[in-house]
Amino acid sequence: MELGALGQGAASIGAILVLLFCGVPVGVAMIAVAGLTMYLSVNPNFAFAMFRTLPYAVTSNYTYVVVPMFVLMGIIASRAGIIADLYDAAHRFFSRMKGSLYISTIMASAGFGAASGSTIVAASVFTKIALPEMRRYNYHPGVSAGCIAAAGTLAALIPPSIIMVILAVLTDQSIGALLMAGVIPGILTALIYILGVRVFVGIRPDWAPPIEDRFTWAERWQSLRRVWAVVVLAVLVIGGIYKGFFAPSAAGAVGAAGALAIALAMRRFSLGALWESLLETARITAVLFFIFIGGLMLSRALVITGFIREVNDLIGVFGITPAGFIAIVILVYFILGMFVDSVSVMVITLPFIFPMSQTLGIDPIWFSVLLIKLVEIAAITPPIGLNLYAVLTAAGSEVTARQIFIGVLPFVLLEFVFLALLLSVPEIATWLPAQMRG
Repeated sequence: MELGALGQGAASIGAILVLLFCGVPVGVAMIAVAGLTMYLSVNPNFAFAMFRTLPYAVTSNYTYVVVPMFVLMGIIASRAGIIADLYDAAHRFFSRMKGSLYISTIMASAGFGAASGSTIVAASVFTKIALPEMRRYNYHPGVSAGCIAAAGTLAALIPPSIIMVILAVLTDQSIGALLMAGVIPGILTALIYILGVRVFVGIRPDWAPPIEDRFTWAERWQSLRRVWAVVVLAVLVIGGIYKGFFAPSAAGAVGAAGALAIALAMRRFSLGALWESLLETARITAVLFFIFIGGLMLSRALVITGFIREVNDLIGVFGITPAGFIAIVILVYFILGMFVDSVSVMVITLPFIFPMSQTLGIDPIWFSVLLIKLVEIAAITPPIGLNLYAVLTAAGSEVTARQIFIGVLPFVLLEFVFLALLLSVPEIATWLPAQMRG
């Protein structure tokens, strides 16, 4: 029995999900299924030609050099101890507030987001720095770990965001515009977290016992001297892209070079650390590019089989409105995010969800920020949220899976508060890129 275009597309997506549940890496699963789909639906020569040309076209594209540069920038900043400096400064300024360690973690994570585009790196490193302090002051272990996991997702929005670059590559959008689109949503998310923490600890004081640490204003201002590195990197990268001084690809190189120069100037970096940073960057970049190639091959396969065309026709037949489509996307991402890692969800769904959104006339930048927000929620949604396991791995025996699964739920609730704001006020995402273009 011959499958139609819809059947072929659905079978391909279903096969990828099955392979993921069996533990196959997302890049391998997408490349294998896309290749087989093109082999069967077109002809072997076409499939082999795609395997020959597409990987080279992706890896040789100068625009995508921004990926390894942003990765290297974050790794160098992490190894140079910038997170510890940020956390110490935030702790000194907010020590007298209820839930000060939660607030310090959120503020420092937002600051580190401007120097690192990886949510997992942020969550892992903050676990080693912030969690011991929280446990020392008898903060609730599950909520503490949940706060660290949630705050780590701020790096997905605040530039330089690696996942924003992935989305821009897979949807053929301006990397610079998308990076700028995440600035206001990232800052607003951090503020909602802080206000939410204040409410939560007011209702449940046992989550954050009072801290006796007191710092003078002189000590507070002194701590700011050590956070200049993040300010410099943020101005270099975000300011350079916004003002158009250089393209995002060049901004990545400037950021990586700036991070290296700062680390050497602070005398916290050695040649051995540089070599390890380069090796780690190479490993992460190889995985990311494998995912790029898989996502683009899947996109080509769905277009060639006619799946995208058929889905777009269905939108007209069933009269799906933009609001109805957005509701479906949110539901799909929330459910899939519980069982499939967030990057995989995005890369698998983008080839058909994004063209559908454009058929309905939805603003591509706003929709992209919405997808990143949904990916953030997926990253902290039990039982498969990647950031939850990054914290669990780094925490060792300090926190159990049950504790963090329950402790992160208040922050998932806060994410939906922001989601409601984003749906109500699209300008949260679109205003800054519009100013940039203007």
